[in-house]
Amino acid sequence: MAIVKMKGTYDILPDTSYKWSFMEDKIRTVCQIFNYEEIRTPIFEASELFHRTVGETSDLVKKETYDFKDRGDRFNTLRPEGTAGVVRAFIENKMYIEPINKLFYIGSMFRYERPQKGRYRQFNQFGVECFGSSDPIMDAEVISLAVTIIKAFRLKGIKVRLNTLGDDETRETYKKALVEYFTKYKDQICTDCQVRLEKNPLRILDCKVDRDTEIFKNAPKITDYLSEEAKTRFNKVLEYLDSMEINYEVDPMIVRGLDYYTHTIFEIEASVEGFGSQNVMCGGGRYDHLVENLGGPATPGIGFAFGLERLLTAIEAEHDLTTDVNTHLFVIALGDKARVKAVKLVNDLRCGGLITEMDYLNGKLKNQFKLSEKYNAKYIAILGDNELDNGVINVKTPNSTEQVTIPIDSLYQYVVNKLRGGSCGSCHASCDDCSCDCEGNKNE
Repeated sequence: MAIVKMKGTYDILPDTSYKWSFMEDKIRTVCQIFNYEEIRTPIFEASELFHRTVGETSDLVKKETYDFKDRGDRFNTLRPEGTAGVVRAFIENKMYIEPINKLFYIGSMFRYERPQKGRYRQFNQFGVECFGSSDPIMDAEVISLAVTIIKAFRLKGIKVRLNTLGDDETRETYKKALVEYFTKYKDQICTDCQVRLEKNPLRILDCKVDRDTEIFKNAPKITDYLSEEAKTRFNKVLEYLDSMEINYEVDPMIVRGLDYYTHTIFEIEASVEGFGSQNVMCGGGRYDHLVENLGGPATPGIGFAFGLERLLTAIEAEHDLTTDVNTHLFVIALGDKARVKAVKLVNDLRCGGLITEMDYLNGKLKNQFKLSEKYNAKYIAILGDNELDNGVINVKTPNSTEQVTIPIDSLYQYVVNKLRGGSCGSCHASCDDCSCDCEGNKNE
């Protein structure tokens, strides 16, 4: 019986991988414009890293992490999210020597969830982490970067939904208000929320079971408990977003699912055909105590993450990403001597930057022509033993009667010039290199 892929995983095959490259290249371009640099961290880390940063009461740690013990009796975890590993690398490599670090990552994450459409146990994320500034302008810049990513893919109806968790004073006051309120309805909320009520009341608002009930809709709003300092800070973030003309909505019910967030938290959605109300493309927030909690110096931070599977699905729903990848040249070799020469020729052409292919099954002429069609070859070079003896090669343009015989050594320049739009009709060199007595050279 053949071995198949693990449940909750999938293969990215060649007919799809170019879409991923397109998406990742555009993301890297936008990050470069914003002056964010790429960081790559290990796929697995010490389990303690995620259990300390994400929080023991989060569903991610309680139900979804891939934990395992290695041969050295060490507990390890496949990374379920990107922030913790980047923070660990930031501390371990003393990156805090620089006052500001603007970083991004692209990579695989792992969560043991029930697989469903668009949700996998191994999935891919793009994320941004910025360290060193607690200024509200940095919150606005990070949100702007996320919005720009979505705009770069021409997705419509972009809206930022954001909230603030305030400062330590705000959160302590608000937690007491939540406990007082939800204790009255303890028997009417889900069992997970009953536990959260005791251990982490803020997480109640992130409930996926009861959040649309009247009990939750009437719950206290954190915006009513903000300290003056926290309120002033949040209003500054909104002011900067206004100045950049970024469309947003303040939503007091957003708390995000991880325990390390402080102050600004946000989600960004886009109007995507077929997505309905589940159109959130990205989420993130500020985490000013996380570096310190992991043993580093007190360093403010803020970041976000995109699920790339979801982003790609949204892009495909709005735009046709199909593309015809053309081979520049297909070399047909007929005869043993010609085949030896063709191997060198193909290699030299590839080293010169031309996408070049040949037949590897020693097929007949008809089969090699069919193969050139499969590769969408722009030009076909035909080399037989007779041509080899005379130092020439035939070049044919598919779907036309155009065929020329040129010196073998001129093949590379001929194809390059044709791809650029033309060449000398006599010696097939570029105009700058033309040395024959043709009309073009006489005119110069």
